[in-house]
Amino acid sequence: MDLIPPPLALYVHIPWCVRKCPYCDFNSHHQPRKLPVDEYVAALVRDLEQDLPLAWGRTVHSVFFGGGTPSLFPASAIGAILEAASARLRFAPGAEVTLECNPGTAEHGRFEEYRAAGVNRLSFGVQSFDDGCLQALGRIHDSGEAEAAVKLAQDAGFDNINLDLMYALPQQTLAMALHDVERAVALQPAHLSHYHLTLEPNTVFASRPPAGIPDADVAWDMQDECVAAIEAAGYGQYEVSAYARPGRQCAHNLNYWKYGDYLGIGAGAHGKLSTGSDQRILRRWKPKNPTGYLHAAGTAEGIGGEEFISPEARPFDYMLNALRLVEGFSLRDFEVRTGLPRAAIRKELDHAVLSGWLTIDGDRVVPTELGRRFTNDVIGLFLKD
Repeated sequence: MDLIPPPLALYVHIPWCVRKCPYCDFNSHHQPRKLPVDEYVAALVRDLEQDLPLAWGRTVHSVFFGGGTPSLFPASAIGAILEAASARLRFAPGAEVTLECNPGTAEHGRFEEYRAAGVNRLSFGVQSFDDGCLQALGRIHDSGEAEAAVKLAQDAGFDNINLDLMYALPQQTLAMALHDVERAVALQPAHLSHYHLTLEPNTVFASRPPAGIPDADVAWDMQDECVAAIEAAGYGQYEVSAYARPGRQCAHNLNYWKYGDYLGIGAGAHGKLSTGSDQRILRRWKPKNPTGYLHAAGTAEGIGGEEFISPEARPFDYMLNALRLVEGFSLRDFEVRTGLPRAAIRKELDHAVLSGWLTIDGDRVVPTELGRRFTNDVIGLFLKD
């Protein structure tokens, strides 16, 4: 079965932060004394031009500036990147353009400039509204700065705003977790991300876990009651950790979860493209070190690595994304996106249904509440030896 190219997105990685958080396993680096803004923008353009043959003639439906802390870059630089990208790729009318922001880097007047540059969605890494929890997480902002940053953005005309919240934080109680949700909802964002603190490998917290992390039972209670509070405030859950007001789901992240294609430019960025006449699935990534990336972008060394996803590996690659969605996926979509017949996953689907993790109604495969609690186990069924 021939693959049909899915929608295309663009991810732009800006790798620097004011300070590396002890729980963070993203490709982020302490900012140098002077950020090489102009040099990095030029490197991004070279990087994009090198990847363009993988996306000729296709339309970009969303752009996401992630990091690191993209809001360390001035609006002029963000605008230059968008201008260069739109000159080389067709942008869909009204394409969603998201910029991740650290509340500690917010400045009056800057949000108006980001909006003028083409950004139409902001995502704030608030994490908590409790100052003690923020200190334990190594964040550079306090709760007052978080609220002020969101209100500055709203005053600048942004009405499509996401707030990131974490729970099961050091010394956090159920009441504290619920209070964070209350503070977030009071700001009336369009979207909330609510996720469990995990001790990721190769982080400070993994090597030196902080004291007072809630146990599994308390964390479950936090999740259940916080989800109930979020939904009661009018936010619908559409992914394991994502909630939105009607019509405000994140288009960029939905494209990931629906196994869409995306170009990834910047230090450590990853891309996934359906390519060639037979529409093979290519994953490509860029060098992680910012200094190395600056020198190599646009050259053969600027491709950190790449691999084609074998037909045997495609079911797991697909499920790693699609099974995060509350609505699940259609078997027809699985066939179109992977080029495989639905019979290729029949055994695994039957196992998941018998385990109470999935339901199948005609063409639709949907995780049950139990399946959503054990998402990793369900996805693991599709991992080949």
